[in-house]
Amino acid sequence: MNTRNLITIASMMVLVGTEVFAVAIAAGWALAGLFDLGDTVGHVLMALFSLFAAWVMLQLWRRATSIEPLRGPTTASR
Repeated sequence: MNTRNLITIASMMVLVGTEVFAVAIAAGWALAGLFDLGDTVGHVLMALFSLFAAWVMLQLWRRATSIEPLRGPTTASR
């Protein structure tokens, strides 16, 4: 296992994941508040946007592991 690539991808996923899920939850809250839709609809919007954020993160994981493979020969340390 290539630990250098694993650390790089895990760090990137934490950084991007935090931003993506924060935007998803904030968008659901803001739309529900802007249009006065109530708490229940706000929570449903947050859940829907969070599902979309999870899909985005899955696509990011697939693309990142295709560029920086986790399996295979490890690179020589400097």
